[in-house]
Amino acid sequence: MNKAFTKRSLVTALSLVFATPIAILPLNAQAAEAAKPAAEQQKKKTIADLLKNTVAHPGLFDMYQSKEDGTLYMKLKRAQLGKEYIHFIQSADGLPEVGQFRGAYWGSRLYSIDRYFNRIEIRSENTSFYFDPSNPLSKAKDANINRPVLASVTIEAEDEKSGDVLIKASGIFLSESLRQVKPSANPDAKPGEQFPLGNLNADKTKPLSVHNYPANTDLVVEYVYDNPQPVRKQQNTFAIGEFAITDDRSVSLRLRHSFIEMPKNTFQPRLDDPRVGYFGEIVQDMTAADATPYRDMISRWHLEKKNPGAALSEPVEPIVWWIENTTPHEYRKTIADAVLAWNSSFEKAGFKNAMQVKVQPDNADWDAGDIRYNVLRWTSSPTPLFSGYGPSFTNPRTGQILGADIMLEYTGITRRQELQNLFNAESLNLSLGGDSMSHAGLYEGAQFGSHALLASGASAGEVDQFVKEFLYYLVLHEVGHTLGLNHNMKASQMIGFEDIHDHKKAEQHGLTGSVMDYPAINFSPDGKAKGNYYTVKPGPYDDWAIEFGYSEALNDPAAEQKRLDTILARSTEPQLTFGNDADDMRSPGAGIDPRVMIYDMSGDAVSYAEQRLETINTLFGGLKSKLAESGDSYQQLTNGFVALNTEYARNTQVVSRYVGGVYVDRGFAGQSGAVQPFTPVPKAKQQQAMDVLSEFLFAPNAFDRPADLLTHLQHQRRSFNFFGQTEDPKLHDLALAMQKAVFDHLLHPVVLKRLQDSRLYGNEYTPAMMLNDLTEAVFAADAKGNVNSYRQNLQREYVNRLSSMLKKTDSSDQHSAQALARYQLSEISERLRTSGNNTETKAHKDMLKFLIKQALEPVKA
Repeated sequence: MNKAFTKRSLVTALSLVFATPIAILPLNAQAAEAAKPAAEQQKKKTIADLLKNTVAHPGLFDMYQSKEDGTLYMKLKRAQLGKEYIHFIQSADGLPEVGQFRGAYWGSRLYSIDRYFNRIEIRSENTSFYFDPSNPLSKAKDANINRPVLASVTIEAEDEKSGDVLIKASGIFLSESLRQVKPSANPDAKPGEQFPLGNLNADKTKPLSVHNYPANTDLVVEYVYDNPQPVRKQQNTFAIGEFAITDDRSVSLRLRHSFIEMPKNTFQPRLDDPRVGYFGEIVQDMTAADATPYRDMISRWHLEKKNPGAALSEPVEPIVWWIENTTPHEYRKTIADAVLAWNSSFEKAGFKNAMQVKVQPDNADWDAGDIRYNVLRWTSSPTPLFSGYGPSFTNPRTGQILGADIMLEYTGITRRQELQNLFNAESLNLSLGGDSMSHAGLYEGAQFGSHALLASGASAGEVDQFVKEFLYYLVLHEVGHTLGLNHNMKASQMIGFEDIHDHKKAEQHGLTGSVMDYPAINFSPDGKAKGNYYTVKPGPYDDWAIEFGYSEALNDPAAEQKRLDTILARSTEPQLTFGNDADDMRSPGAGIDPRVMIYDMSGDAVSYAEQRLETINTLFGGLKSKLAESGDSYQQLTNGFVALNTEYARNTQVVSRYVGGVYVDRGFAGQSGAVQPFTPVPKAKQQQAMDVLSEFLFAPNAFDRPADLLTHLQHQRRSFNFFGQTEDPKLHDLALAMQKAVFDHLLHPVVLKRLQDSRLYGNEYTPAMMLNDLTEAVFAADAKGNVNSYRQNLQREYVNRLSSMLKKTDSSDQHSAQALARYQLSEISERLRTSGNNTETKAHKDMLKFLIKQALEPVKA
């Protein structure tokens, strides 16, 4: 052996020994330790040992919390392992700026809890696919389908006899393991635009309370997110909601987790059908060979008749609603009446007293977040997101609705308008996008109704009656959601334009086919209510939808399918017409059927909107005399001006959707009463729509308002809320915002393409006709005369839009639209004669010529 190598090896070995800190016992101690049994070397703690100093919360999963440091423990019985549970989250309190608010439902998911050696794993189960067990393909049912492990925690102790195991639950609930809480960054957001929610602070995040019951375990957690140097843009200093954010550096969100035992009952799923609108679960049959391998299940409550087979029977378990004790006393009867109005629909489905209403006692020992209770809840929020919100949660395996709440926002009832600089077009809510039952939807419709009544000389009693009708309709609508019904934006087409203000017909049939629409307020031309403002009961579509979803099933599958087919065959009846959010045209270019629209009314929505625009113009004249009360500021008057303008904008958008529209029919092949699926809107109706827009949106006098009104549109000063911006009315911005919103639709690439495509199956209103009419509306009235400032903005916007269409050279499918845009620009240029015009008009027309020349003959680099 090499002596040098041996020496180096010894030195190396010694250096490793002294470099590594090892506890070395004396030789006799080492021998004694080795002689001990393994169990004595390290005595394992038992479940009882770990739970000595804890508070017990027995229930579905027994929960324990340390009295010393708040650590959470969860005990799992052997029989609970290897099973599926429903997991559900509800926001106990939040921050609207990050998409969270009290009562928000996060939806249900199915989680399995199982053991893997010394760990407990929670997996998210996929419920979107079905495999027929009798088909050999079912052996491959898990192939390429994700079943992620969301949480994996060490077993702290185990009862060898019972098989119970104890785990620390803090790591599961106090993190984002079960669900992502902090929203992902929006890639489209501009710097500083998205709220700067920081990182989860593990030290501050904590359980607030445990609520345990035999069939569910609930845990309320406060998630705290810290950001030491938040950056976001200066917000609207007029919005009181800004004051709800005490400090951007630290934000708390409170969530209520619920683990729910899988229901054990006789509930049978009911498959969805495209002719009726229910929320539900999407399920694909992976072993079916037909063109529609769909097993989508509708969401519905488990209603069973006490007397099976009886034509009318009370349910074994009715749907019980509790009016929260926060509800103002003056609204409780209206709310209860609206809930109980749904019993008429259930009676047609064979159930008596299916809906029941109770009032939560002031000394109740349960809170509204308890999922065992369905509660009509109230908030009065600094930043209200809705007037009403009616979610429910379901069993993802079957579609059974397990519980629901309805959130009602007090600001929607009081018609309080947030102080905002409405004269800055950026702050105007003129878009129809988003959920219209939100703060920016039905609430603003109610704003119009109340101010229109005041401007027309209505009494305080009449305004109060309007508020109650609004609340009644709001509750009707939200209860419909909790029954599983989704929106029906086509229902407002039921009554003809000539009968829409007939009070007797409204009382007998309702104003709309369904309460699941977002209709315009039925405000008559003279400002008085000749009929109802809102429909007063579930409509014929609602009755039919409830019959389909809830009527008693037959035991024989073939007979049951025949029974359901008989019900669905009625879908072609005019009063049962249906179109939901997936079809509607609230956003430019979205949807194709203009009848599936929000804020419209009657079977002739264009004529109804035209009448509404005329009414609003009349109301402007009396606004100042009715809303500027002696001794008050002009805030109420300004609010009224906003409400009327918002309604004005919405009606112009309703009209615009008929241009390039296609009527849709979803009747099945061979179904009685069904027509062809696609029928272009008649040429005469599209031209009527363009005429209405020309008169009320594009004409030189479209925005003529009394000067005495405009000089009094003043926000009430509040501290320094005008800092950094001027308070004068930005009237041109207001008008241009409305015009831009309609341009967004008329000149949308999808709409222009649809005008062209639909010529192949009957459309007679060509893209060339539409653009010719639009150019005429924008330029003809003052082609030879002076152009007022409203029209100067309009004309420049139109030229810029046409010019931008020419720049998209990579879009071959827009060749026809680009050619027409170039042609229109050339035609406009020929019209721009300045002889006899004033200086402003000459400058304006010269600028348009310059812009058109740049567009048609771009300067080469």
